[in-house]
Amino acid sequence: MVAASTDTQRPQNTRAIMMFLREHAPFSSMDDTHLAHFAEHASLRFYADNDIVLSPEEGPVRRFYVVKQGRIRGERHNEKDGKTDTTFEITQGECFPLAALVGERPTRTLHRAAGDTFCLSIEHDAFVTLLSESDPFRDFCLRGVSSLLDQVNQRIQSGAMASIGSSNSLDTPLERYALRNPIVCSPDLPVRKAVARMHENNVGSIVITDDKRHPTGIFTLRDLRTMVAEEKGPLDTPVGQVMTKNPIYLTSHADAFEAAMLMAEHHFAHLCVVDEEHRLIGVVSERDLFSLQRVDLVNLARTIGTASHLRTLVSLRSDVSRLVDAMLAHGADSGQVVKIITTLNDVTVRRVLELNIKKNDPGIPFTWLTFGSEGRQEQTLLTDQDNGILFETPDGMTDDQVRERLLPFAETVNRELAECGFTLCKGNIMASNPKLCLSGREWDDWFIRFIDASTPQNLVYSSIFLDMRAVFGPTEPLENLYGKVLARIQKNALFQKMLAGNAMNRRPPLTMFRNFRYAPDGKKHTIDLKRQGLAPFVETVRVFALANGVEEANTLERMDRLAAKGAFDSKDANAWKEAYSLIQAIRMRAHQEMLDRGEPLSNYINPDDLNPLDRRILRESFRQAQRLQQKLEVTYQL
Repeated sequence: MVAASTDTQRPQNTRAIMMFLREHAPFSSMDDTHLAHFAEHASLRFYADNDIVLSPEEGPVRRFYVVKQGRIRGERHNEKDGKTDTTFEITQGECFPLAALVGERPTRTLHRAAGDTFCLSIEHDAFVTLLSESDPFRDFCLRGVSSLLDQVNQRIQSGAMASIGSSNSLDTPLERYALRNPIVCSPDLPVRKAVARMHENNVGSIVITDDKRHPTGIFTLRDLRTMVAEEKGPLDTPVGQVMTKNPIYLTSHADAFEAAMLMAEHHFAHLCVVDEEHRLIGVVSERDLFSLQRVDLVNLARTIGTASHLRTLVSLRSDVSRLVDAMLAHGADSGQVVKIITTLNDVTVRRVLELNIKKNDPGIPFTWLTFGSEGRQEQTLLTDQDNGILFETPDGMTDDQVRERLLPFAETVNRELAECGFTLCKGNIMASNPKLCLSGREWDDWFIRFIDASTPQNLVYSSIFLDMRAVFGPTEPLENLYGKVLARIQKNALFQKMLAGNAMNRRPPLTMFRNFRYAPDGKKHTIDLKRQGLAPFVETVRVFALANGVEEANTLERMDRLAAKGAFDSKDANAWKEAYSLIQAIRMRAHQEMLDRGEPLSNYINPDDLNPLDRRILRESFRQAQRLQQKLEVTYQL
């Protein structure tokens, strides 16, 4: 029943209410005058265990509530089984019901007290006044978890910024840094004249274009040094013969982050900028990125990619952690940071492979595959190895003969990667495992069995092998293989349903003590941010992606593609992306703090160690994971 009016009283201490509100978002960002307005108009309401606070039958909501003590749970009737489901829990410092109040409609969920509960409450008119006068309050009411995420990101950024100073945003458009009048020439211009033109204009590159001003090549001072050192020809050689052909480019709307990532991945120092018609409009260089303080990424990637000894690669791993700090300070979000880490990891893996090929070339072309989080480009500083080899068997050889050559090579690479900080996989998901060093035909047969025989072990493997990427070697064999895999999964409704059922085993850690369900295998009162927090998003989104033929492996990119295909509502997709990014951000920050304390990296955190805002938004993020899983349950009738 609804609490009686005798259970309502006007709080006497305005200052005490304001002090309580300041501990919780969004009130922690509001002016004192607005907090005082809330406190002066607030009443304190008591609800006994199981009392109904709000019901859909009561009509449009006329009051705004903040839990002072106790809990409120949301209940909805499940038409499928006739039971009542708890859809959310609201705890101390949290507000309700925002969507109904803003929309001036009834609540769609019954709100019930879970134990003796006190709520601070203001009437509709006082709520409207706060909504119109307080920007932080209005932003929170209209955007919910998105506004909380902004607050967390701002605090992470400001904390890291204190030690290294400010800079422009990673989202700075390239049009601000690209040269408006790039130095260009035709392919028949002699190198001597091309270099003279570069010297006259004090630039380090010249772009070779066709008649329509499309970039067909680029020639840099580094190319000149290589040409002279390797005696590739006289200075009268046409620049078109020694240029780097088909240069990589970005449009002027791309941002500094994309430019830095491309430079880091490919080890070049200049990037062409084009318009929508692919006509050259500028060049961005390392020099330009100095002003953005992004050059550390480019330099670190180049240093790793050109290292001549394994010991150099080992020593450079500590620089990655420092770079993560810098990127967070410069405004990188968690999705960007994990891509930075993955890119540097890719460069390290490629360099280890290149150094071993120089020492002991197996003589067989191969593609080095990576699975799991690295396959999704979602690695953090805590990472292990999930890799394999895909090869095409040369004429006159058998698959086993090729394996005989590649396995000793792979074993050395796996061991040296472990020295670089990529721990050996406890499940032996590594290229040195004969079962994961396969020809294209063998991999195809393996996936046929994998999909057709949906054993419990294969469903466990799905979280590893269905997120894969080529890191070294030709990419076409993997593209052909993955195209076949996707086509089979799209046609196999039973396999999709079993994948969906397996994904539901990764439940978000909610509804237990203090609203968090602690990890059974971790330390006391801890949650596993990877398995309990991120995995529900990763596993669920993977099912939808595979069922809809989405080729991307990255979880955020998969959500974008699913929204573009109409499989996800765009607003839902944005909420899920933000929630996933928030959990990842808290995980990365925890890793940085562990490194600062000299502790081994772990994905376990104690939510009691978090501040109220982080605990609040962590719960909101886990609830978004529950909503996403509910969509999976409905889609596959689980």
